[in-house]
Amino acid sequence: MPFGPKELVNNDSRIYIAGARGLVGSAIRRRLAADGCRNLLAPSSAEVDLTDAVQTRAFMHAERPEYVFFAAAKVGGIRANATYPADFIYRNLMMQLNLIQASHETGVTKLLFLGSSCIYPRLAAQPMAESELLSGYLEETNKPYALAKIAGIVLCQSFNRQYGTRFISAMPTNLYGIGDSYHPENSHVIPGLIRRFHEAKMRQEPVVDVWGSGKPLREFLSSDDLADACVFLMNHYDGDVAINVGSGQEVSIAELAALIRDVIGFEGDLRFDASKPDGTPRKYLDCTMIHDLGWRSRTPLREGLVIAYEDFLCRSRSSCRP
Repeated sequence: MPFGPKELVNNDSRIYIAGARGLVGSAIRRRLAADGCRNLLAPSSAEVDLTDAVQTRAFMHAERPEYVFFAAAKVGGIRANATYPADFIYRNLMMQLNLIQASHETGVTKLLFLGSSCIYPRLAAQPMAESELLSGYLEETNKPYALAKIAGIVLCQSFNRQYGTRFISAMPTNLYGIGDSYHPENSHVIPGLIRRFHEAKMRQEPVVDVWGSGKPLREFLSSDDLADACVFLMNHYDGDVAINVGSGQEVSIAELAALIRDVIGFEGDLRFDASKPDGTPRKYLDCTMIHDLGWRSRTPLREGLVIAYEDFLCRSRSSCRP
């Protein structure tokens, strides 16, 4: 959908997409490019290390973006969070401190910070409304990451309060899609299962093991739907509340695994390893706020999984551009 004349971001806006090579950042970049935005700044982490305050300030003072989509983050599944807790809290905190401060210094018109549904308490009331933030104890398996993201939200709110900036935050549910990480150990549940089922199919294995009991309930949103929501919020939202972004489609891990098995065409069995952690029992976002603003997701889960599997096959053949 082209940008209208009353919208903030337009084809001539100077826009910085932090984390443009990642799952979310690349989707935002595709969306903005498709809409005709010509001035997109999308350096890699090798070109601008956001954990380095000097590099971050130098880039922001040199380039002076008007709008910032803050999609840069260190992310991973349960195993990665358990293995690298110091990395998750340190790297995310440093990126947030450096880029948000530099955005204030350089007079950024508006910044959108992306958090995560992991910020909500382990036993939050379901579906989780924005008011559930800091109402209880966090899930232990991802607490360092969640604390970093909560700090990012409060940082944006604090700059708004003290300096009058326009820094907003969005809390997406579990994500998947084009450009995801299919690392055999550190990926999230959907890319991890896609890889496992594909490899089992190729090897004609009889069974695929799935972490946990299969009982936890999750909501999943395609990265392209999130990109659409991010552009929508940048144009239409100025509130101080970190706004939820979800799909409204909730499935159990067991149902998800069966659906991915079907999409990939694996004919073997599923075996759930209950000795592995389940994580939070249920994570389902209340998206009343963003629905009232006029945005809803559009990609059904099965359709999104087909697209994700096609992307995985393309990447496994090294025929996709990053």
